[in-house]
Amino acid sequence: MSTSTVSATSAAPKKAGGRKKLTLPWIMLIIAGGLALVSLVRVISGANDLTSIGQVSGALQLAVPIGLAGLGGLWAERAGVVNIGLEGMMILGTWFGAWAGYQWGPWTGVAVGILGGALGGLLHAIITVTFNVNHIVSGVAVNILALGFTQYLSNFTFANAPGGSSKQSPRVEEIYKITVPGLSDWMATLQAKHWFFVSDLAGVVGGLVTELSLLTVVALLLIPGTWWVLWRTTFGLRLRSCGENPIAAESLGVNVYKYKYIAVVVSGALAGLGGVFLSIVASPIYQEGQTGGRGYIGLAAMIFGNWMPGGMALGAGLFGFTDSLKLRGGAENVHAMLLLLAILLVLVCAWQLYKKKHFQGALSGVIAGGLFLWYALTDAVPSQFVDAAPYLTTLLVLALSAQRLRMPKADGMPYRKGQGK
Repeated sequence: MSTSTVSATSAAPKKAGGRKKLTLPWIMLIIAGGLALVSLVRVISGANDLTSIGQVSGALQLAVPIGLAGLGGLWAERAGVVNIGLEGMMILGTWFGAWAGYQWGPWTGVAVGILGGALGGLLHAIITVTFNVNHIVSGVAVNILALGFTQYLSNFTFANAPGGSSKQSPRVEEIYKITVPGLSDWMATLQAKHWFFVSDLAGVVGGLVTELSLLTVVALLLIPGTWWVLWRTTFGLRLRSCGENPIAAESLGVNVYKYKYIAVVVSGALAGLGGVFLSIVASPIYQEGQTGGRGYIGLAAMIFGNWMPGGMALGAGLFGFTDSLKLRGGAENVHAMLLLLAILLVLVCAWQLYKKKHFQGALSGVIAGGLFLWYALTDAVPSQFVDAAPYLTTLLVLALSAQRLRMPKADGMPYRKGQGK
């Protein structure tokens, strides 16, 4: 079967309205514009920790496990399998990573944690692909089984280990962290000057070259790696054809079951790696409930990113950034975000009115006005809002981006071998 034949079958349609794909220069310009806007808010509000090196480092650490879960969801759904079980696969990754890590070293923990997540993916694949069970039901079952299984194992493994208990493991040796000498100190100096844009850019660069775990580097490389495999290889083309039109793919000789199995197992492995990151890098110890729903948030990041690796990474970064705000500066930083959201909604309002979408534009304008008033009339925000800010931001962004989303056509649809004959 030729690559061109499958391409004609599975290629995604052009974007509605004839819109062209964003090129790299435009993407870089948008990122620079976003950073300039954040810098402006920082100068106005005085919340200098918004783009500090510590804030960026914290945001990256919080975003990586979400991004890995989202990347796992992308692999599965591009092959047509909805993976609600990402949370359970992350739980398996946290437990197996810590269990092997404290005994044989962190990198052994990484390998075993990935294997644990992959086993969860294999279970989900057997239930959904072979037995054709509803994907949502299967995912929920995997989450419940993973939670109960790890709790059961902890009772007779960690409970009897020195420094462990029935709810947590002994400490795991940390993975080596990288700091670029010279550049890290220079970025810290520039960031401390609080100059417009320059200091913010220095804070972002500094966060990427200071105390960066090797596992973080691996996770970041997996994003372009996934894009290359799925969009630049024959293997990826066939896998995506299974998520777009499995009947047509089968008629062209693609073993749909095989590709779905591979995709869902890889999905579980990536989610497991996200769990490993939590129990070895973010906190070098396993604790019950450590994932905290990050598998579901990863799924939301994948949807926000329109089932594309780059967009998914932006979604994970957004959640990591807002989550990190409440840890550094708390109410002050989140209060400054009110101003940022208000400005963004004014821009959305102007764009919607330009597109003659008067209701949406008016609604964005009213919400923007409310946020401006809230910011102007208060000096801080309630602690409850600080805790909820990452989740509210995620919901807001998903609501604003919902109109441009396009999932794989056969995502979640039942498929039986030979059903097209």
